[in-house]
Amino acid sequence: MKLTTRSRYGTRMVLDIAQHAGDGPVRIGDIAKRQKVSVKYLEKLIRELRDAGLINSRRGPKGGHMLGKPAEDISVGEVVRVLEGHRHLVFCVRGKDQCERSAECLTRHLWRIASEAMFEKLDSISFADLVHDQAKCLGREEEDQDME
Repeated sequence: MKLTTRSRYGTRMVLDIAQHAGDGPVRIGDIAKRQKVSVKYLEKLIRELRDAGLINSRRGPKGGHMLGKPAEDISVGEVVRVLEGHRHLVFCVRGKDQCERSAECLTRHLWRIASEAMFEKLDSISFADLVHDQAKCLGREEEDQDME
């Protein structure tokens, strides 16, 4: 599965809001500038994240967007599920009726296991982890040691 720009940009947007939470509501125009993503695209994503309760919005001159719950209670996996609309690497894992070969397919189970493993990892990383301990939660400590 190649994560779409919806998941990638949505994750960056939620992270940006988490990083700037101390400054009050975060304006979407500021996020767009920092992340180099169009305001219109972010508005689409924020609507879905707001509907899912991950983002709250406030209108007005001092308005903007904030996390709908604490950063430690929002996982990357939640954001990806909301924005991708599913939790599987390939469509055939969604249900036996998705593919005519599902009854005899030997790889369908493999893709289900791989999907579960990916989301298990994404669910283990909160936005608080990303903000406060970036190197550790992304495994960069190990990568940096491998580079030496």
